[in-house]
Amino acid sequence: MAATELKVPSVGESITEVQIGDWLIGEGASASKDAALVVIETDKVTVELPAPIAGKVTRVLKKKGEKATVGEVIGYMEAGAAGAAPSAQPAAPAKGDAKSAPAKTESAPAKGEPAPAKAESAPAKAESAPAKGGAPARETVVMPAAARALATGGVDPATVTPTGPGGRMLKEDVQRTASAPKPAAPATPRSNGGSREEEIVPMTPLRKRIAERLVEAKTNAALLTTFNEIDMTAVMALRTEHKDSFLAKHGTKLGFMSFFVKASIDALKLVPGVNAEMRGDSVVYHNYYDIGVAVGGGKGLVVPVLRNAERLSFAEIEAGIAELATRAQTNKLTLDELTGGTFTISNGGIYGSLLSTPIVNPPQSGILGLHAIQDRPVARDGQVVIRPMMYVALTYDHRLVDGREAVTFLKRVKECMENPARMLLEV
Repeated sequence: MAATELKVPSVGESITEVQIGDWLIGEGASASKDAALVVIETDKVTVELPAPIAGKVTRVLKKKGEKATVGEVIGYMEAGAAGAAPSAQPAAPAKGDAKSAPAKTESAPAKGEPAPAKAESAPAKAESAPAKGGAPARETVVMPAAARALATGGVDPATVTPTGPGGRMLKEDVQRTASAPKPAAPATPRSNGGSREEEIVPMTPLRKRIAERLVEAKTNAALLTTFNEIDMTAVMALRTEHKDSFLAKHGTKLGFMSFFVKASIDALKLVPGVNAEMRGDSVVYHNYYDIGVAVGGGKGLVVPVLRNAERLSFAEIEAGIAELATRAQTNKLTLDELTGGTFTISNGGIYGSLLSTPIVNPPQSGILGLHAIQDRPVARDGQVVIRPMMYVALTYDHRLVDGREAVTFLKRVKECMENPARMLLEV
């Protein structure tokens, strides 16, 4: 039977080279049709190559970390090996020779000769479990969901005990192994001040692209950062008052990001230069607001975009951000969702950051950095009171935005957040 080629799919019009990630179905293992075989990594998105047929991966040509071009063959499959139930049970042992009884096979062996092992297509017990009589254990059939759990959880397949039909490894088996307490590692003898071991791993395409973009921003743009602080009392009170009814009606939680997206759009309308970009010797002013929201993805920082955010309600913004964040964690974002933003918001406060200077995402000219909310003493009406305060930072391209405009933008965000009714009344 002819082998089926596994080719790198097209993952974007401008992408010609990819990097091979984890093989979710290893060489010699079986997979059902459309099951995820291997992770394909690019500088923008991560995709999974589905199995074109039901069968066994017979050969892997490109291993994890190696480069490949779109359309290149990275492995082969043969049909007919996936999902097959065991076709024969072990033969009943002869009296007095229970330990060395051979397994039953498709063709009867000659009298007095040991029976050969069962065909590879039959599921077997985990590799870590030796077969009876000292024979080598046959390969475990790893189900697609279990393969993904192995890859994402960093679990060694040899430590997992399969419990599925025919010795198949299930997702629940991997999760059970991952959650089991790990034995304490033995102490490493210290020599001359301790261990000096190093680990060298290839940089992912996404990490390379992030590095290139950050250096590009620093090199080509005149970046400057201005700061302000926001009293979050009004927004927090509004959120506390309506969060339960908001969740009941819209099915999503009311967070602070929707308020900041709305406030940013209000400020961008007031200071359009922050929503513009340089294109050659021209300045392009965007009359729409595609707001990028920086989130930590499974492979690193990504900035999915909320399209036409000025048309979205608070509930639509919250639901959109939640969906994008979830798919970023599982590397399911599409190329279109990661390109074309006009302004970015980065919330380092969820990680505990008190103050930072974010870097713009080229070709954008501005990024708003949010930080942790802390109770601090502030002066109000001649008295010192404790209020929940947040530092905010605007990094902007000084080629397009002057300091006065940057301060005006940040001041408007502050006014909208400290008096949310202004966003509704547009005053």
